[in-house]
Amino acid sequence: MRRESQSYLFAAAAILAWSTAASAFKLTLGRIDNGELLLWSSLVSVVALGTIIVVTHRWKEFSQWHLGDVGKSLGLGALNPFLYYLILFRAYELLPAQEAQPLNMVWPIVLVLLSIFILKQPLRWYSVIAMLTGFAGVMVISTRGDLLGFQLTDPAGVGFALGSSLIWALYWLFSARDARDPINRLFANFVSGLLIITLWMGLVGGIAIPSFKAAAGAVWIGLFEMGLAFVAWLYALRLATNTAQVGSVIFITPFLSLVFISLVVGEQIYESTLPGLMLIVAGVLSQQLGDRYCSNPPKQRRPG
Repeated sequence: MRRESQSYLFAAAAILAWSTAASAFKLTLGRIDNGELLLWSSLVSVVALGTIIVVTHRWKEFSQWHLGDVGKSLGLGALNPFLYYLILFRAYELLPAQEAQPLNMVWPIVLVLLSIFILKQPLRWYSVIAMLTGFAGVMVISTRGDLLGFQLTDPAGVGFALGSSLIWALYWLFSARDARDPINRLFANFVSGLLIITLWMGLVGGIAIPSFKAAAGAVWIGLFEMGLAFVAWLYALRLATNTAQVGSVIFITPFLSLVFISLVVGEQIYESTLPGLMLIVAGVLSQQLGDRYCSNPPKQRRPG
């Protein structure tokens, strides 16, 4: 099989897995709370990622890590999975899945704002368009189309969903220059996050064994949202001859997710959901296209 075909197969597997995440979140959170779900799904993810590391002999890299690498993983693990999923799961407890999922997608636009304030990067014209378009989508979804009334359907839920986007943008910003193997790094982050969430659960309410259905949901999320989907996407990009082309298919995910939310969760899709989602995707896509074609335009040859 050609490398390009393999790349698209891995990409399709990742997209299919991520498309089920919102439905799995919503169904499982009807049986256990956000902290319990994070604990058990993180445990599953650690086992899955650890197995991959052993099978692919990536574990040898750990001998080259220093104390600073361990500290970095503790800090990143506090962001993802601990804070990110704890806040995201809370958003899914409060909001319909069809609203929480697209609101969580605005992190690339939030990343632009963080890059301006933290990295002192210039604000470009296409970034302004991307932010205005994306946040217009946020308002359409948050108000369920009642923009004139400007009444958020659930202010706390919207706040948690947008807060998860902020946490993920921070995580991406701090891990972008990390040269360690990405699978090893993710494994170490999840081990750190698992330790933190275990301590957290011990302090706030104790640890209980989940029911069979709740455990099944946690296993699904730990395997396919937190673990294997990331690995599949990583291989998709590594095998691609054109990473930009393969990367663009990720935008299928939120629309396919709506199909699962409707069919599996049983939510009736609001008239405002699809237009709002399209605005958010348009904002994210315009930012990516701007970075690709406008920030570093090709040099023109001098005449003669």
